[in-house]
Amino acid sequence: MANIKSAKKRILVNETKAARNKAIRSKVKTSIKKVDAAIAANDKAAAEAALKVATTEIDKACTKGVYHKNTASRKVSRLASAVNKLA
Repeated sequence: MANIKSAKKRILVNETKAARNKAIRSKVKTSIKKVDAAIAANDKAAAEAALKVATTEIDKACTKGVYHKNTASRKVSRLASAVNKLA
């Protein structure tokens, strides 16, 4: 356990940031699962709607520094590619 005041503060701040990042990551994962579910159901309209929401969530996570820009780009690209393969 930290003894120095600034170290104690860092611990608290890091816990807060970790909780925030976890919540954002969870939101992104949920939106990706919704896209995957629509793809599995072969529902192109629902998949496209879910893709739009997922893309927004991923971009927000990237802006807030939770995901690296290349990671965010890769996730969006893979989802878009999967949706476009639907007939």
